[in-house]
Amino acid sequence: MSALAPTLQAFFTERLMTQQRASAQTVAAYRDTFRLLLRFVAAQTSKPPAGLAFADLDAPTIGAFLEHLEKERHNSVRTRNARLVAIHSLFRFAALQHPEDAAVIERVLAIPQKRCDRAHVSFLTAPEVQALLDCPDRSTWIGRRDHALLLVAVQTGLRVSELTALRCSDAVLTAGAHIRCQGKGRKERCTPLTRQTTDVVRQWLAERQGNPLDALFPSRRGTALSTDAVARLVTKYARTASAHCPSLSAKNVTPHVLRHTSAMLLREAGVDISVIALWLGHERLESAQIYLHADLALKERALNRTTPPTVPPGRYRPSDAVLAFLDEL
Repeated sequence: MSALAPTLQAFFTERLMTQQRASAQTVAAYRDTFRLLLRFVAAQTSKPPAGLAFADLDAPTIGAFLEHLEKERHNSVRTRNARLVAIHSLFRFAALQHPEDAAVIERVLAIPQKRCDRAHVSFLTAPEVQALLDCPDRSTWIGRRDHALLLVAVQTGLRVSELTALRCSDAVLTAGAHIRCQGKGRKERCTPLTRQTTDVVRQWLAERQGNPLDALFPSRRGTALSTDAVARLVTKYARTASAHCPSLSAKNVTPHVLRHTSAMLLREAGVDISVIALWLGHERLESAQIYLHADLALKERALNRTTPPTVPPGRYRPSDAVLAFLDEL
C-alpha cells in the first residue's frame, strides 16, 4: 500500500471528522470527489486505487481529471471547482505529512479555480407560489405534510438540508412563533413564522403526533425525508401547478428556488439586504447581493430618478397601435 491510501484515510478520520468536525454533507461531497478521482487515475495508470502514489496524482493528471468532469460527465464549472476544493484540501493536509512529495503537491495546489458566469437568480412570483401551494391534496396525510413543508420552505427560506433536519421540537409555536435550525458552519438561527404558517404547522404537529426528536416532516416509514425526496416532490408539484399557472413550465423549480423566492418576497416588501442575509443564514453580506441584482423594481425606481425634469416618469408606451407597429419595423 502506498503513502496515498493511509493519508487519505487520515484526512477523513483525523482532519475532517475529528479536527474540523465537518458536516455529513461536506464529508459526503469530499468522499464522492475522491471516488471519482481514484477511479479515473486507476483507469489511466492501470493501477488499483490502493496502489496509487502521490506521484500518480500530479498536476497534469489532476488537470485531465477536471477536464473529464466537464467534458465527459458534463459537470458545471461550479461542480468542477467544488471538486478542486476537495483535492486542494487533501493536498494541503498531505504537505505536512509527506515533505518528500512537496514538489508534486505544490504544483497541484497551484491549479486555479475556473471563473464561471453568475447565473440570474430564479424565483417564483406570488401567483406561482400560490399555485404550487394549492397542488398538494390536503385530504390525504401525504398532501397535508407536503403542503406544510412547501409553506415552511417558501416562508422561511431554509436550505433543503436544514428543512429535512428539522425535528418536532424545532417548531416553537408559542408567542413569537419561529423555527429553529442549525445551518452551515453549525450556526443556529431562529426564523419567525407568519400567522398562516404557524396555523398550518400547528395543525400538522397535532396530526403528526411525534416525539420532540422525531422528524418534523417524516417519510411514510417515519424517518426524515432525504434531500432527494424533497427535490422530487417539489418538481412533481411544480409540474402539476404548471397546468394552472403556465409560467411555471418555463422554470426549473427546485428547493433552492424556493429559498430564493423567500428572499425575493422579503426584498419586494422593502426589507433591507442585511436583514435578508441574516434571515437566510449567510455568513457574509455579499452572499445576499444577488437579490439586489434580481430586484427589477429597484432598478426601475433608479431609472425613474434619472428621468429628465421635462419628461414624465415611467416607461415609454406608444399612444397608438399603428405607431407601435411602425416603431417595430
